[in-house]
Amino acid sequence: MADKPAWAEIAGQVHTFMGTAWICAHSAHTDYRVLSAHLPSWQPVGVLDTLRLAKATYPDLDRYSLDALIEHVRPDLSEAPAQRHRATFDAFATAQLLIAMASRYETWGQLVAAAVPPGLPGAPDPEKDPTLW
Repeated sequence: MADKPAWAEIAGQVHTFMGTAWICAHSAHTDYRVLSAHLPSWQPVGVLDTLRLAKATYPDLDRYSLDALIEHVRPDLSEAPAQRHRATFDAFATAQLLIAMASRYETWGQLVAAAVPPGLPGAPDPEKDPTLW
């Protein structure tokens, strides 16, 4: 790890790269909490959680782990970099699962209502848009 840059050296680049875009992760609370701790001034537009989305999209599954969802959805992972349980593979698989599940929602608002955990950026406000609830 001695040849890797220290966080302080790249934090600005990461912040710029992430910008104010939406992010997506499986069990997104964890990723959001870690990123926010390291980038306190960073604020994404929203946070999509494929775990939350999977529970809304496939309510009858026994398990909602990334492996269980890959087995259930069977996304094309032939172009995935690296191997399962490596960050690049898992991110690629999560993206493919998001695409597969998103296709089952008619509007962005419906997807957001199903995928954004309450309290995280992008979560619908029931007082501002009661039609989502």
